[in-house]
Formats: sequence, C-alpha cells, structure tokens
Amino acid sequence: MHSFNPYLTFDGNCEEAFQFYQNCFGGKISIIQRFGDSPMPVPDAYKDKIMHMELEAAPVHMMGSDGSPQHQVIKGNTVTFNLAFQDTEEQDAIFNKLAEGGQVSMPLENTFWGSRFGMLTDKFGVHWMLNCQLSS
Repeated sequence: MHSFNPYLTFDGNCEEAFQFYQNCFGGKISIIQRFGDSPMPVPDAYKDKIMHMELEAAPVHMMGSDGSPQHQVIKGNTVTFNLAFQDTEEQDAIFNKLAEGGQVSMPLENTFWGSRFGMLTDKFGVHWMLNCQLSS
C-alpha cells in the first residue's frame, strides 16, 4: 500500500471547507474536479459541485468532495478512508477482504481519470475508497 488518506464529504461546501483548511494548514490545493467536468450525466444543480479535491500541506494530504445525488451526505457518513495502491493485485486482495460482510457501492473498475477505483462500506460501517493509478 502506498498511502492512507482521510476523504471528507461535504454538503455542497467542499470548496469553501478546503479553502478554510488551506488557510489553517498552508499548502496548496492540487486538484479540483467538478461534477460538470465528468463525462457522466449530472443534474444541473451539481455541475459546479466538487467531485474530487485535494489539499497537500505536508504531512497533511486531505481529499474531499460534495455529496452527490447517489451519495447524499448524512451525519456519520462524511469520512471515508482512501487507500492508494501501486499494483492491482494488492488492491484486489484488500478490496475483497474489506468487502466481506460489507456492501460494495462501486466495484473495482477502470475510470476516466486513469485509475482503477472502487468503493465499499465494510461490515462495521466504515467507508473505503481504493485507488490504483494505472500506467499510461
């Protein structure tokens, strides 16, 4: 495993929150992707919302997004752990172990952003995202 990062979900104010955290921790916002930048169809109300955002302020590396029509924000589901991998075999093994007795919300699959990615909630209710950057 390459890294373990907190992933925060917001109720429409991710960008504002990350600007606040940047002011607190310093660093730089390294990625901003909006739902409207995606090839997937999204409601007009979500086009300017944050699909993915990252703040790098060593040693802090935070990731986050706004809730979406499929993943509404409910108190208690606003934190997800993101696991970054360098190879898909290890990603598969850990995904399958975490999924035992849990619920897969997105199976591991190649994405438009160049990663193999999946999401699940384990049997204890903890939310996980597993990401492996694919070679170009």
